[in-house]
Amino acid sequence: MEQARFNMVEQQIRPWNVLDTRVLELLGKVKREQFVPPGRQSMAFMDLEIPLGHGAAMWYPMLEARALQEMHLKRSDSVLEVGSGSGHLTALLSHLAGQVTSVEIVPELNAFAEKNLAAHHIGNVALERGDAAQGWPGHYDAIILTGSVPILPGAFQNSLKVGGRLFAIVGDDGAMQAKRITCVSPGVFESTRLFEINVAPLQNVQQPKRFVF
Repeated sequence: MEQARFNMVEQQIRPWNVLDTRVLELLGKVKREQFVPPGRQSMAFMDLEIPLGHGAAMWYPMLEARALQEMHLKRSDSVLEVGSGSGHLTALLSHLAGQVTSVEIVPELNAFAEKNLAAHHIGNVALERGDAAQGWPGHYDAIILTGSVPILPGAFQNSLKVGGRLFAIVGDDGAMQAKRITCVSPGVFESTRLFEINVAPLQNVQQPKRFVF
């Protein structure tokens, strides 16, 4: 198992320009195989998404690691995660930030994440059940959307504190961009395109107006 974890880091994650030692060390501390659905432990370190049911999936290992690196988290940060999934990314966030609020719309996944986080005695996470596809109350130092959005609701940007960062995968199937959006001053945002990636959309995402012929 440890050899598979080492290979994941060296062959998948480092080549994707993930060099932050905090992130790399964390991947050895938070055991990914303990967060996958039963019977799928053999898939834990593979370069693929792991189905969770209900249209959701665990991100590729390299995507989790790269997103964490791009967020530049500090122990004083409050984080909003939209889509708890298995709770693995939630657990990673909890080790880098001070407080994590994670919202999951699917009751079964909410329960799965709660069980996994409790097994790892993680106490700085508030798991919420609800629909956060259009935003969630509060203001945060960092926000991460674990599903893609065709267009990014303005509510997420408006929930950032000054200096806050938002990680979102924006676009339609086959044409998605991971972006980091930073609130540089009240009402002023800076957007950075990071890389192309394709992931399933959040449930109930806002849809753009489309031409009908």
